[in-house]
Amino acid sequence: MTKKIAIYWPGDYRAKPNENALPHITKATVQLEKALKKLGRRSYRIKGFITKPHEAIEKLGPIDDPIIGVFVHWVYGPHTTDGVVGKDNPLLMASNFSGTWPGLVGLLNTGACLESVGRRCSRIWTDSENWTADKTFMARLDEWCSTGFINYPEEEIVYTAPISAGAARIARKVAAEIRKRRILALMLGDTSMGMINGYFGPRLLNRVGFTEHKIDQAWIIDRGRSVGGKRIEDAFEFVKKHGVTFHYRESGAEDFDENATKEQLRDYLAVLDMVKEFKADCVGWQYQLGLLKLRPPSDFAEGLLNSVCRPESNGDTIVDSTEADQGNLVPMELMKRILKVKGLPQGVMFHDVRWGGLHKGRFIWVLLNSGSCSAYAFNHKPETLKGVHSYRQPAGYFPIPGGTFAGESLPGEITWARSYIKNDELWMDVGRGEVIKLPREKRDKWWHGTTREWPLMTAYLGIRRDTLMAHYLSNHIAVAYGDIFGEMAALSQELGFKVRILNGE
Repeated sequence: MTKKIAIYWPGDYRAKPNENALPHITKATVQLEKALKKLGRRSYRIKGFITKPHEAIEKLGPIDDPIIGVFVHWVYGPHTTDGVVGKDNPLLMASNFSGTWPGLVGLLNTGACLESVGRRCSRIWTDSENWTADKTFMARLDEWCSTGFINYPEEEIVYTAPISAGAARIARKVAAEIRKRRILALMLGDTSMGMINGYFGPRLLNRVGFTEHKIDQAWIIDRGRSVGGKRIEDAFEFVKKHGVTFHYRESGAEDFDENATKEQLRDYLAVLDMVKEFKADCVGWQYQLGLLKLRPPSDFAEGLLNSVCRPESNGDTIVDSTEADQGNLVPMELMKRILKVKGLPQGVMFHDVRWGGLHKGRFIWVLLNSGSCSAYAFNHKPETLKGVHSYRQPAGYFPIPGGTFAGESLPGEITWARSYIKNDELWMDVGRGEVIKLPREKRDKWWHGTTREWPLMTAYLGIRRDTLMAHYLSNHIAVAYGDIFGEMAALSQELGFKVRILNGE
């Protein structure tokens, strides 16, 4: 491989995140340059953040040298993918392993986007302040510089799992229901913030018993106008009565008040009406950026949909996948149906794979996403919203005030899953894990080290950190309490997914 290597900065579309990340990405780039120099390689920087797809095409497209992207904050997948697709020069995504800015989230999303379009790449990361002092990092970087690719162990990945007769029976029952009536996903807009990997479309969805009906997000505004004031007031009284704690008018959130929540409930009721009109089974909600300057954030509405205890409830959850991510919507809906058949609470959580650290010899992930977490995670009681806290979404990113649907997830056994595109087929990852209760001091450090206003789940996912970082094909994960691992693996196979089991035990 040539000794001349290009370095580029994938970016967010929004200026503010890029401005915030500038000191971190500059520091990481200097560390990367020193590491390459130590290995006898010459590097050069491509000027500025890539903040739009055309910039990726224009800046990365002409480059034939090996190329490294630096990931230290949230970035949009097209800001890499659109510039490198159709080319085969060695590509590496490098990240500092930090929770301060979600660079790891951006790396995992971009890796999945590249996989979905068949573009080969490698990943590398380090939590060392001095990258050249991390021997593992340097060995991996040397491998990439020498061969153009990094090979990671796969011993924790298998493609079959023992399925009990009972699990197989439940899977066949759920599959029969799906074949009798295909699952209809109501898609409110397209995927959010450049998530190429999160959109499957009817061509792939139809193969596995799903289909979609798209509605422009503008319908939320239009339909919201006809939502009566009494319905909104009744919904507000409901959430207060059932235990939500609202953090109104706190320091830095002086504009967050009852009216903000009522407007979020207006959107919730408008979407609920559309679900009923189209007899949809589940919802994909674009979230950002389409209505960002027109409506409050959708977090509170999305959390309610994923909860049994909600205004105008029919006794079930309505699975909501934030960011219109079909890679989470599909497993969430399947998990819900398995839970329901088994007589278990239906709550399924949507999270980012954000960051993590060691605790008692195991790597514990901070799973953290602003919307779409069921209240069940915080109380393990389907009939209440106790444990839900609503904080103002940070004003720097959300100009119109609105609250989150946050809380600390309780400990317990979990099953997790994720669907994705590989080789133009739908795959399903399935694994087991456990939500861990951390000591208060460590919990607070990790929570405040990420985004304190968002729901927190600290979980062991049954595999080593590096297995997930090297092979997982998303920044998102679907989580359900209870052991439905066998049923989920069997149902996925029954519906036609390629199944991959990630389990180190």
